[in-house]
Amino acid sequence: MEEQQIDQIKKRLRESLPGSKAQELMMGRVRPMPMAVPANARPSAVLCLIFPLNGEPHILFMKRREDNTPHSGQVSFPGGSYEQNDADYRATALREANEEVGIMAADVDILGALTSLYIPVSNFNVYPYVGFSAQRPAYNLSQAEVSYILEVPVSDLSHPSRKEVTHVTSPAMPDVKLKVNAYVLQDSTIIWGATAMILSELEAVLRDAGLLPISSL
Repeated sequence: MEEQQIDQIKKRLRESLPGSKAQELMMGRVRPMPMAVPANARPSAVLCLIFPLNGEPHILFMKRREDNTPHSGQVSFPGGSYEQNDADYRATALREANEEVGIMAADVDILGALTSLYIPVSNFNVYPYVGFSAQRPAYNLSQAEVSYILEVPVSDLSHPSRKEVTHVTSPAMPDVKLKVNAYVLQDSTIIWGATAMILSELEAVLRDAGLLPISSL
């Protein structure tokens, strides 16, 4: 990606965000959204990292280990809970990305923040940050938290053929089949739930910044 493109993303993230309208395009909730975010919601943050690979921009995801938590085994962005020692939610996103997949904070240019998203099933209020790395990260995966990473071309994720209505099961409700909007990758990997909703807003930002064609909607 060229410096001008990075500047365009930064500029778009400083403007009024696509917000819930873009998120809801890929809605897939296990439990209904409450009227307001609960006062006891746990703040957390994720890093939506863009980096070059094979001459085109990619986005990093990770497959969480099966651990019987509400998001066990799901594809997600690196991220986790805010801790008191974190200077802010941006620091949370960078710290968690380092702990989970080995990304060094010094290698990431934070371009801006997306709209926060409340997740009822885990009571997390997630603050997503968009970052850029000038080179592919050198990974060091947490064996306790991460099964493997996925590096997906932005152009592939934004293609209409990658968006489907499909059925999934959640670790929080293993006996219930949920019908959800999802991104389905070439290898049949399913990205759904909060991650898909955050990705949908990121896609809208990249489109508005001129990095994706209008037809990718």
